[in-house]
Amino acid sequence: MFENKNRIPLSDFGEFKLIDHLTKNFSITQKTTIKGVGDDSAVLKLDKGLTVISTDFLIEGIHFDLSYMPLKHLGYKAVVVNLSDIFAMNAIPNQITVSIAVSNRFNIDSLEELYSGISLACKNFKVDLVGGDTSSSVKGLTISITALGQVEKEKLTYRSGSNSNDILMVSGDLGGAYMGLQVLEREKAVFKVNPKSQPDLSKYSYCVERQLKPESRIDIIDLFNKLKIIPTAMIDISDGLSSEIIHLSKSSKLGCIIYEEKIPIDQEVKNTAEEFKFNSTTAALNGGEDYELLFTIKQEDYEKIKNNNLVSAIGYMTDETSGYFMENNLNQKIKLEAQGWKSF
Repeated sequence: MFENKNRIPLSDFGEFKLIDHLTKNFSITQKTTIKGVGDDSAVLKLDKGLTVISTDFLIEGIHFDLSYMPLKHLGYKAVVVNLSDIFAMNAIPNQITVSIAVSNRFNIDSLEELYSGISLACKNFKVDLVGGDTSSSVKGLTISITALGQVEKEKLTYRSGSNSNDILMVSGDLGGAYMGLQVLEREKAVFKVNPKSQPDLSKYSYCVERQLKPESRIDIIDLFNKLKIIPTAMIDISDGLSSEIIHLSKSSKLGCIIYEEKIPIDQEVKNTAEEFKFNSTTAALNGGEDYELLFTIKQEDYEKIKNNNLVSAIGYMTDETSGYFMENNLNQKIKLEAQGWKSF
């Protein structure tokens, strides 16, 4: 993407020159983008439907570890986690802004690599980079991305629209990102003891990819449109299935029951969890960073989607007094707990 191969320190660039350099290869693809990077503000023409906006921070040492996270993957992931929030509203993203704070341990090559990942995500999801900011940092790297999307009013989906007896469904499979993190942390510890070690991650390729380069589920939004389904409630799975089920249930003032045998878990995730002497269901419930979509649909819509292999029915919504439970493989009911965000 960038032809400059010299390790030029950031001190050789002023703020505006740096922004120009990092964004020069980004093109405008959306009709709603009138003016992107290069002025005091972006200019958008949003004359159809509703606009949804989401912002996320990624902070080095809290949300990512550069000892095993390639900067290109980091740039890609930073965009994807924001777009996932837009998809969770049943909306389509159109634009993003990117702001970074970076210390002097990074050079221009580092930022080129980061922005190559951002550029790839923009191309894959057809979104425009329309602005942002750069700043120096005393320590490490901080990334803030804001995503903007649009949705027709009648298709807008909140967390709070579910009804009792709605079917609870999830896209993809769960637990892979968490087990990928365990593999990477183990190899990091081995490397500290023996810097000459060469890790073989081939048998963990799916788990590692789920952690380092996740994908957000635009295909599920396309599926809803194709099948003419509007979810009654939806949320993306960033903090683990258990936490997100509780968020969705509380927002709708309902309870729920899910079934352990119905939770989709890839065989590699199960094998890796067994190697780590860890329960794969626990990884799915509490691991997080899967960025799948958790949603509810009306029972009459279930016939339209039940045979699609992109999604799985894992339970249903109950009345609020019933609480939040999982029926395990021994037919025992276990109360679901929200693990919460432990980055503070």
